[in-house]
Amino acid sequence: MEETTAPGRAELREHLIRTRIAGDVATSRENNLDHYRSLADRDPRYQFGLSFSAEWSYRDVLALMAKSVGVVADPEHREGQDTIDPDRTIDAIERVGDRLGEVLASGNARLLFATGHPTGLLAIYLPLAQFAVRHGATLLTPAEGWSYVRPHLGRTRRIKYLQGVAMLDDHGGFVHTHDAEPMRAMLEELDGERPDLVIADHGWAGAAGEAGLPTVGFADCNDPALFVGEAEGKIEVVVPLDDNVLPRYYDPLTRYLVSRVTRAL
Repeated sequence: MEETTAPGRAELREHLIRTRIAGDVATSRENNLDHYRSLADRDPRYQFGLSFSAEWSYRDVLALMAKSVGVVADPEHREGQDTIDPDRTIDAIERVGDRLGEVLASGNARLLFATGHPTGLLAIYLPLAQFAVRHGATLLTPAEGWSYVRPHLGRTRRIKYLQGVAMLDDHGGFVHTHDAEPMRAMLEELDGERPDLVIADHGWAGAAGEAGLPTVGFADCNDPALFVGEAEGKIEVVVPLDDNVLPRYYDPLTRYLVSRVTRAL
């Protein structure tokens, strides 16, 4: 993936809107507000492994998401369409690129990649991870094969890696997860051997940030926890985007991100 193939900012912005990675996204307003209430109620399923020092009422969470993501700020807008500001998406992509470039430029970078969205965000992580390897990084793969049982599912899930990206396997298929337990298991096996940067989402990113690791992440507009973690300084950067569009739609975004990393090297 060469820097010369990357779109410009205006081209990427148009692409994000056209593919609904940003702009008028598929995630409904009702779903967003339901998740904001659940986080404000401290439902652990929506905290992604993070703890928070501030109160974070429902109104506080909505106000933060309007500021950080670009959802509609009006609390009376309760149903129908919601939005992600594509400029906020691109600004955050640039910050992630600058941060990863800084880490890679230091030499012998140790990186940890993990995703709870194998049908979507894996399309970003795989080329980004391989780009990092070509620039001297080591991809950490702790706790491969570690397993646990989801009580409400009665099914065993285990950590597996694909080209250095951690995911959860459930009987032969990579699965969607918000769980923080797998990242905690990975960090326990590392036993203080800290990665220079964690690139992740959902509970993988939340648990890493909670542990004090330098972490950048990706999150949808119905997943407020990482943005609250960013506001409290536990996550360095969170990219707002629809995290489950067709995988090929993420290609221009990934090329833009890689070009930004290259510029920082």
